[in-house]
Amino acid sequence: MSAVMPSANPPSPLQSGTFDVIVVGARVAGAATAMLLARQGLKTLLVDHQRANTDALSTHALMRAGVLQLARWRLLEHVVAASTPPIGRTTFVYGDEPIVITIKPSDGVDALYAPRRTVLDPILVSAAVDAGAEVHHQTTVTDLMRRGDRVVGVRAETCAGQPVELRARLVVGADGIRSTVANRTGAPFTRLGRHASATTYGYWSGLDTNGYEWIFRPNAASGIIPTNDGQTCVFASAPADRIQRGGTGVIREIVAQGSREVARRLSSATPPMGTRTWPGHRGFIRRSHGPGWALVGDAGYYKDPISAHGITDALRDAELLARSILTCFADDASERDALADYEATRDRLSLPLFEVVDRIASHEWDEAEISDLLLRLNSAMASEIETLAALDPVGRL
Repeated sequence: MSAVMPSANPPSPLQSGTFDVIVVGARVAGAATAMLLARQGLKTLLVDHQRANTDALSTHALMRAGVLQLARWRLLEHVVAASTPPIGRTTFVYGDEPIVITIKPSDGVDALYAPRRTVLDPILVSAAVDAGAEVHHQTTVTDLMRRGDRVVGVRAETCAGQPVELRARLVVGADGIRSTVANRTGAPFTRLGRHASATTYGYWSGLDTNGYEWIFRPNAASGIIPTNDGQTCVFASAPADRIQRGGTGVIREIVAQGSREVARRLSSATPPMGTRTWPGHRGFIRRSHGPGWALVGDAGYYKDPISAHGITDALRDAELLARSILTCFADDASERDALADYEATRDRLSLPLFEVVDRIASHEWDEAEISDLLLRLNSAMASEIETLAALDPVGRL
């Protein structure tokens, strides 16, 4: 597997200092935000508590809006160069007959892609480094620094175990659903989901595929996602008491319940040596800005992975937030108003998706309802694409 790898950390260790923006979390949302800000000349620090180039719990499918973002940022070519297979069709199975949809060229996108996170994340981090961002992995943010009610930086511990104080005009939390930034600011939930499904997945080799394949049966949903190195991510989603600890046996059983034809193909492929399992977590939307801070990605907005839409939304929100930050830096506009605009746009695009995905995660629908839910999901994604396509691709980003 070939990918653009991030440049090495600066030879000198991270020391206390001052930046325009500190981004906490160097995964998709954080790395993309840091890249966009650094490309416009902001002194940007990107930190993450994990080692560089590690995998992440993810089924990593990109929808059209996500592919559009990577193309606009001139990074899609690197995804393609890593031998990520183009996806030319999507098949939905929820009734008696599969529904096959061909991916038609639109908005500069003629195929979908599902790069492994060991491919996509390093591409984004490398792009941030190339843009001038300072990047440090194995650096843990332990607390926020404040002046009155305003966040003015972070306290962190370096990979060498040294404490540092890092100041910035703005701190961005891109550190996942258990975000330190969100917790330390007390960012309230503005919307909570009612349902959570568990997911287990693994990588089969030699599996005959037809692009993305989404199978929806109550208590037995599954998906087929072709990815790098001739492998295919196969996942199963159901209530936690059915998934339990996951594994290939559970995946095979759930796939067979959803589609005998897919189960037949799966039985002829080489199974993985191991699988990964997500026990489930209710979706949420948080208030995502305040004096000196903002949230992006799963830190501020998380929905059930049954939608396979998380990475796409992370890329979307990275651009929405970066544009708002650049507005207040470049035009001396009100930080509160600029960040409020970011959150309002995110919520306008996210709420329809959030509500539909939360209902799907219940696994309590029938064939007629899932058909309607998928139509609503498609409509929400179309609005998302329309908004992103209307942004000036040659502008400040």
